[in-house]
Amino acid sequence: MKFLFFALWLLTANAHSFDPYGTSPASKPVRTTESQGALLQAIQNRQSNVQASGSGRVIKILADDNTGSRHQKFILQIASGHTILIAHNIDLAPRIATLREGDTVSFYGEFEWNPKGGVIHWTHHDPQGRHAPGWLKHNGRLYQ
Repeated sequence: MKFLFFALWLLTANAHSFDPYGTSPASKPVRTTESQGALLQAIQNRQSNVQASGSGRVIKILADDNTGSRHQKFILQIASGHTILIAHNIDLAPRIATLREGDTVSFYGEFEWNPKGGVIHWTHHDPQGRHAPGWLKHNGRLYQ
């Protein structure tokens, strides 16, 4: 029930409260982390603009966002129990067509904190080369 409330809240949230689509300036400072522990620290400290890696279990697949750049969206629960939204740009990288609830997905991208837990975006290359390239990994296949 808790994650259902979270998912509904995500769907009805004010889109102006955070920038899950990478439209803010690419020149903003980015801190680099390399472990899920560091991701947890970013969540607990309400940090944003943090390059982070980790993995989690898909607990909810959301409808694609087709406004502007298209994004495949789903919610991961990481080992700590926290949930994060993954916003994967499918105009710049392949979508994960076989994704199912319960699957494990590894990621590398930029973490942006928000009151719902946060979002990982930039899970793809930057065609203009101004941002660290990210990726998703599902069933042994890399999506970037």
